[in-house]
Amino acid sequence: MLITSINNQKVKNWKKLKEHKYREETGLFIVEGMHLVLEAYKKGVIKELILEQDEIFPFDVDIVYVTKEIINTISELVTPVNIMAVCQKIEPHETLGNRILIIDGIQDPGNLGTMIRSAVAFDVDTIILGEKTVDLYNSKCIRASQGMLFHINIINKDLLTFLPILANDNYLILGTRVTHGKNVKELTNIPKFALVMGNEGSGISEEVQELCDEFIYIKMNENCESLNVSIACSIILYQLS
Repeated sequence: MLITSINNQKVKNWKKLKEHKYREETGLFIVEGMHLVLEAYKKGVIKELILEQDEIFPFDVDIVYVTKEIINTISELVTPVNIMAVCQKIEPHETLGNRILIIDGIQDPGNLGTMIRSAVAFDVDTIILGEKTVDLYNSKCIRASQGMLFHINIINKDLLTFLPILANDNYLILGTRVTHGKNVKELTNIPKFALVMGNEGSGISEEVQELCDEFIYIKMNENCESLNVSIACSIILYQLS
């Protein structure tokens, strides 16, 4: 199939997937570029492969060919690429594992994507996204994760009801603060943990703080007040690994 008009209904629907509301309604999202498309294909979530006309790609999926104008209309990249895919949202599973990363109110999609990437790198089993966290399927989040969202279990939960369940299941719930608490270097041999990372500006919400067992911090040069939350998350996960 070759689509040449930006007024085609398929094109209009693809364009609307830039909106969180429409992604929620349809359960679909778009990935752009060879690497992300390959990761989505490995996961088996591609519904349609969108290629610029005359491109060849040997995937056993439904392929729609489009003009460069349509690619530019759909894309969220500064420099659009000639391959993208419409994907079905990933179904999470309830098997949590022993190593959990909890995200409480992260708003920057680039930070969330980077944290997902680090979680995969340092063997986290499950990521829990609190209700006030940015959309997992935001295009900037997907790109920042480098496709690692396809390689880890990610679940949306109400943290105020979910954290007590983890506590009853013997997880050590670790909160993070800029100062005070325990130096992260002192953490060793924790069989089951849930690490909570908070909002970029305000940190972990007060309600969630009350549900934490211990607080940890990264000791650093006194001239530096704090670290970017995704960098801090990477350092802590490395130490816990």
